Order: sequence, then structure tokens, then C-alpha cells
Amino acid sequence: MPETLDKTADSAIPWWQSLLGRPWVRAMLALILILLIGCIFNANGTFFRWSAHRDMLRQSSVYGMLACGLTMVIITGGIDLGVGSVLAAVSVVYSQFMMNYGFSAWWVVIVCLIIGAVCGVWNGFLIGRFKFQAFIATLAMMTFARGFAKLAAGGRKVMNAKFFPDGTYEYNSTFPEFTEWLNSRILDRNLAIVTIIMLVCMAITYIVLSKLIWGRYIYAIGGNEEAARLSGVPVLFTKMLTYGFCGLFCAVAGISQAAQEYQGDPEAGTGYELTAIGMIVIGGTNMAGGRGGIGLTLIGVLVMGYLDKILSLNAVDESNRLMLTAAIIVIAVLYQSSRRK
Repeated sequence: MPETLDKTADSAIPWWQSLLGRPWVRAMLALILILLIGCIFNANGTFFRWSAHRDMLRQSSVYGMLACGLTMVIITGGIDLGVGSVLAAVSVVYSQFMMNYGFSAWWVVIVCLIIGAVCGVWNGFLIGRFKFQAFIATLAMMTFARGFAKLAAGGRKVMNAKFFPDGTYEYNSTFPEFTEWLNSRILDRNLAIVTIIMLVCMAITYIVLSKLIWGRYIYAIGGNEEAARLSGVPVLFTKMLTYGFCGLFCAVAGISQAAQEYQGDPEAGTGYELTAIGMIVIGGTNMAGGRGGIGLTLIGVLVMGYLDKILSLNAVDESNRLMLTAAIIVIAVLYQSSRRK
């Protein structure tokens, strides 16, 4: 009898409404809408050139790396506000060791990855062991990492230069080979290395969420943490590992940011966490936790990336772009709330 009632209830819902209830369908419709807007407001045909799409992917890559870690964190029902600050701290450390001290690229990358992972694991430890609210724990990390970045940089941008006691410096136009490689393009300069790195980060996230038992734990915690705990899920370890991976992706993003800008800026990454969260929400991952995936995040990255590119091609000033982006995020969250109700 219950099966009959369920079938009757399902058949009462129009097919189009049932289809729109699927997150990936809504995300794809948003992407198609943005592409149609780009075709209409094409800036005298600039939007139809491959260079515009190539540059969009390159500009969105750092945000996409941050979004990989944040996707896992949000699925657990948490949040990480410190990703932009950790990015800045790593970019400063990378630039200091690579450009000013001339250390080996492998050692520098390992140190940077460890810094990012430790920051994330500490967040997960506070949240899982001491029951800190994710907002509070990561807000503290955001402040600490930003302060560390400014301290390590000495209050100025870390450039490929030799500084003298009188405050002057001698700029070096030759950059480390590894930095040049990170900032290069392949396939006849049509695909940036940082874009490939972003896709690798997304592939790793997909494997974790879809193929590993740890991914099941992440979804279980986001669905109902207490039920997951009673079912034997190692909540503390899972949260530490999840936030640790988020910090690891922040480190990758920080290294890529420093390579693209040829400097370590202690002010870098300001507001990046909001953009990355916006990509995740627009993609359709549920902010309440328990639902979502990296495929949806990839669509969100493309939506936000194309939106920013279209506005840039049409000479829309940054203030209006920021307000429009905020409005889109609010609409996406409101739509999610209405679907849950």
C-alpha cells in the first residue's frame, strides 16, 4: 500500500517540475543562460574568440582550487572563511623561499603544502574536538593567517628583488624556472598550467567523494552528525581530514597565485572565500550539508567565471560586478531554501 501511495504522489508532480528539482539540471540551465547572455552581449564578437574562454578558465582556476576544498567542507555542514588568508600566507612563503632565497622548488612546494594542511587540520580539530562553530574557528584562522602573511612579508609585497638597508631594491627580471612553468601555457598556448592543476584538484575531490569510504563519511556527517557518530563514523578524524584537504587546496591555490603574479602579496585572496562559496552555491551544493558534489561545483565555477568575463568584456565596473554577484548568490540560496521547504 505505501508503494502505491508513493507512486501516486510522484505521478502527481509534473515531469518538468521533477526535472527542475535536480541540482545538476538547475546548474546547467544557469550555465546555458549565462552563455546566451554572452552571445547577446558579445563585445563586438570578442566573446566568440577562444582567447576569451581560455582567459576565463585561467582567471577562474585559483577560485576553482579553493572551491574544491570548500565543497567537501560544506557537504559536512561546515564552512571555511580562512581560505583566502591561508592562500595569502602560502603565496608569501613561496615567494620568499623561491624568489628571494633561491631554495629548491620541491622543498618549497612541500613546505607550502604542509603549511596549508596544518592550518586546515587545526580548524578541523577545533571544530570536531572542542565543538567550535565552524564560523568562529575559521574566522580566527582567517585573522591569524592574514597576520602571519603580513609579518612574513614585512608589510610589503614579496617581489623577485634584492632589498637594501636604505629601503631601495634591485629588481631581478629572471624568475625561477618552476614559477615560469606554473605561469605557462601548453597546446600552442591555448591551455594554462593552472587550469590543468584546477582540473586535477577536482579529479582528486571527485575520487574522495565518490570512490572512498571517507567520502561516505563526509556525506553522513553532513546529513546528520549525531546519527553518523552513533553509526560508528569517526567524526573527529573525518573533520580533521576534510578541513586538512581544504587547507591543502588553499596551498595549491596560493602557489599558483604567486606564480601568476610573480610576487607574494600579503593582501592577496581578500574576498576569495566569498567567490568560491558563491560558485559552490550556484552549482547547487546544499549549504546545510549532506548533498552536493564536485561536478556541480565545476558548473558553478564556469557560471561565475563566464559572468565575470562577460561583465568585464562589456566594461562593467567592478563595483557593479560585485553587487550583481552578491545578488545572484542570494537568489541561489533563497531558491535552495524554497526547495527544502
